[in-house]
Amino acid sequence: MTSRPQLVLFARSSDADTVSVADVLRRETVGGVLMLVAAAAALLWANLAPAAYASVGQVRLGPLDVQHWTADGLLAIFFFVAGLELKRELTVGTLAKPAQALVPVVAALCGMAVPALVCLALNLGPKGRPEAWAVPMATDIAFALAILAVVAPRLPPALRAFLLTLAIVDDLGSILVIATVFTERVALAWLVAAAGLAALWWLLQRRQVRGWYLYLPLGLACWWCVHESGVHATIAGVALGLLTQGSETDPRAPLNAWEHRWRPLSSGLAVPLFALFAAGVTLTPAALRALVTTPLGLGIVLGLVVGKTLGVFGGAYLTARCTRAELSPGLRWTEVFSAAVLAGVGFTVALLIAELAFPGDPALAEEAKAAVLAGSLLAALLAAVSLRRRTVAREAAA
Repeated sequence: MTSRPQLVLFARSSDADTVSVADVLRRETVGGVLMLVAAAAALLWANLAPAAYASVGQVRLGPLDVQHWTADGLLAIFFFVAGLELKRELTVGTLAKPAQALVPVVAALCGMAVPALVCLALNLGPKGRPEAWAVPMATDIAFALAILAVVAPRLPPALRAFLLTLAIVDDLGSILVIATVFTERVALAWLVAAAGLAALWWLLQRRQVRGWYLYLPLGLACWWCVHESGVHATIAGVALGLLTQGSETDPRAPLNAWEHRWRPLSSGLAVPLFALFAAGVTLTPAALRALVTTPLGLGIVLGLVVGKTLGVFGGAYLTARCTRAELSPGLRWTEVFSAAVLAGVGFTVALLIAELAFPGDPALAEEAKAAVLAGSLLAALLAAVSLRRRTVAREAAA
């Protein structure tokens, strides 16, 4: 009779029967659950004690308040891990082979363009808010993969690879939008300094210089320079992640080792705290009605639920039909459709863009964030039902 693994807090052990907290936090389902709990706590806090919720977010800690530390600081850790994951996919993963990457990459691009067009089209009227066009573009990697792991663990691994590639390219596109569209001013001197520090990071990586005591202050300095330049500070995270060196065979290479070390901090602390101070929307009857009656709310919800599905599935299908690219063996188009519905779960980056789109109007930012939460919830429910049906169909055919 085999014993269950023992959970040991923060232990570093080679015992196969020992599981640390960090190991638990690396699981896709755990990160999604923590975000969900944080978002639910934010909603309860903001609606039961709105004054206290707002005041805590405005508490100053050094040069920034709590809300900006979570959005600009802690979220940079999430983008750093995303950058590491993107670099791995570009070097040894699905994005390293153009023929294999073509279908999910085009699906991701169409999955950004179509929701943006849907949102923009609904907000071109006199009461519309066309600046919200970018809000429904992003797919949340952690939530999407967590739902897939919980609801449809028996579907082919190729579906997870498709969704992962889609979400990574999607996040990269959203990061570029943040850097180019939502940057009002640029302090060139600070940006040049950040570029110089990033180049030094790359040089140290290139020469295989080791030592966290070098990279941690270098990364913090680069982050601060980007913040002071006027560009959103999270860009520093993804840039340094992409400049990190990796190896397919050496698990101690920075790319592999750092992703292993930083992922628990990202999923267990950075993203939940961001959700706690970003998802606190006051759900009044008027705010709920606005989700289906105003162009802003309707555009974001339909962009996530309808636009994402049409864009991702349509992009993948047309690419496979018009080129020599093919789906991975064993993957069905009905399952790709379910993944397209799941791509409508936008949370972390979508909430960030919702704040950036309305910097001078908290009420509109609140309405946009409420629409993100509603659209993501609806997409998650529809995807869960669809994925469950695909699992049952496979089991019946087996």
